[in-house]
Amino acid sequence: MTLLGRGEFHSFKGEEEDYLYLVPSAAVVKLDGPTRAVLDALEHRDIPAAEVAAQVASFFPMDDVRSAIEELLTVRAIRTVEAPLPPKPPVAAETKKKRSIPLSTLVLNVTSKCNLSCGYCYEYGEDKIVEAKTKPRFMSEETAKQSVDFMFAESGDMPVVNLTFFGGETLMNFKMLQSSLAYAQAKALTLGKRVNASLTTNATLLRDEIIDWMVDNDVGVTVSIDGGREQQDKHRVFANGMGSYDIIYPRIKKLLERHRRRPIGARVTLTGQNLDVIAIYKHLFEEIGFWEVGFAPVTTSWQRDYAIEEQGFKLMLQQFQQLAFEFRDAALAGRHHGFSNVRDTIEEIHKGMSKSHPCGAGFGLLGVATDGDVALCHRFAGSDSHKIGTVFEGVDRSQQEDFLTKHHIDLKTDCSRCWARPLCAGGCYHEAHTRYGSTERPNLHYCEWIRAWTHTCLEVYGSLAEQKPDFLARIAS
Repeated sequence: MTLLGRGEFHSFKGEEEDYLYLVPSAAVVKLDGPTRAVLDALEHRDIPAAEVAAQVASFFPMDDVRSAIEELLTVRAIRTVEAPLPPKPPVAAETKKKRSIPLSTLVLNVTSKCNLSCGYCYEYGEDKIVEAKTKPRFMSEETAKQSVDFMFAESGDMPVVNLTFFGGETLMNFKMLQSSLAYAQAKALTLGKRVNASLTTNATLLRDEIIDWMVDNDVGVTVSIDGGREQQDKHRVFANGMGSYDIIYPRIKKLLERHRRRPIGARVTLTGQNLDVIAIYKHLFEEIGFWEVGFAPVTTSWQRDYAIEEQGFKLMLQQFQQLAFEFRDAALAGRHHGFSNVRDTIEEIHKGMSKSHPCGAGFGLLGVATDGDVALCHRFAGSDSHKIGTVFEGVDRSQQEDFLTKHHIDLKTDCSRCWARPLCAGGCYHEAHTRYGSTERPNLHYCEWIRAWTHTCLEVYGSLAEQKPDFLARIAS
């Protein structure tokens, strides 16, 4: 007697149609009447296959019922209890396969110095207290050029390499940006590759010469800004306490008017005192004119007065959901909506991403500190305890492999039964380090939030799959 039971999936609706998000494969499938009825029959217990078929056949033709059972078994939405799903490959073997992926993005922390004194800045966090006193404040041209050589050496056969400039305030080292990008472009030409350059800035130092350089070199730009005058001037202030909004507003407007070769995005840091997400979005997207706006909760320990607490996360979720459904409605009407958080997640869902690690830190992406030390990502650049090599001597492969093995999702027992793990994989390493003191810990304080947000994104995805499939094809291309 063959017993049937449910597999691992999450149910959601799109335009009143029933869908499943299949956790092992990260695939999305639409249910019809017979497949829905089979799953309903198995909702509370495992049942013999013949009994399931007989029960559902009272509503649908037996041939349709048998086909439904076979289809659900094929996609692993149901399983035979006597033959459980095969185990995943060993962690070390899967990680080794991942290591064959070449470096796609190198983030150069060109300076640790900034002309703002943002109250929540992590640049001098607990992992960098000692190192900050000994490392150079600005990256030299020699180190930058060596970083470019390192990037190409690690990129393998990839035709495009992503070079991102970061800080501190990136534009405080503008001359080095000019020389290093010119060097990278010339070297790419000889290698038959292309450099995709981008940077993040607080916009205080934008001037005509810099904007011209951005336009001429097709440099992507993300502006760190927290909203309107009131929100911006709460934390993003100069050393004397003066707010920065009135300084950056005309500069951003000029950037948006003149740099039209690539979409300009805004990145907002949300804190416990700055959670009016919808008002922030409308100001940055509708009034200032950014092409897209992305939000990230502040990275900090829970003791800080600007940390987001439980009620804050609930408020943030409600507003994210409202913007997500506005995004859906705009897409259905053929209008652009700039809420990048939902767009990014929908793209991952459509591509069927199932992550062994939460991000590319450590293999697809690396960060370089001002002295040339190579770290897991830009957030750890400058932290000796998270260093895995240098641009002069290369990456310590054993250390890199050890990191990837220890941080595999299969070793995060708290995540093992979570249906959202293919997209989350435990969350940001730097957040875990700051919150729990270890990069190996999953970000448990986000779990309910992540599941609720992912469910919302699946609902939006289902609606678009029903009514605007061409939109999904475009964002995933």
